[in-house]
Amino acid sequence: MQKIEKTDAEWRSELTPEQYAVLRRQATEAPFTGSYALTKDAGTFKCAGCGAELFSSDTKFDSGSGWPSFTEPAIAEAVELREDRSHGMVRTEVACARCGGHLGHVFDDGPRDAGGLRYCINSCALDLEPDEA
Repeated sequence: MQKIEKTDAEWRSELTPEQYAVLRRQATEAPFTGSYALTKDAGTFKCAGCGAELFSSDTKFDSGSGWPSFTEPAIAEAVELREDRSHGMVRTEVACARCGGHLGHVFDDGPRDAGGLRYCINSCALDLEPDEA
């Protein structure tokens, strides 16, 4: 996967203010406010920053957390996992491997029958490409 590198000014001009805050500054949208938190639409969730394919609706589940949650990435290499020690916690950050955009975090409290992981992702970091009918 070819990496995408842009200047901060380019990212600011291409993303909405909320997308920029999340993808480039590691912000988090408020729970239950994102457009994909409760959606059950079928399709492929792509990075809002670069269009890389990240998650399939087949792995999306209702975690009750207020953010879209997935059991696994569509393509393992599409995401990078990084240690995040911000806010006095130790967590695992999920970032887009192609553009480096912050997507959310992964936790080990997901469905046990699906591997036990919960990729907790900000809606504004995603674009849903619906399945064709």
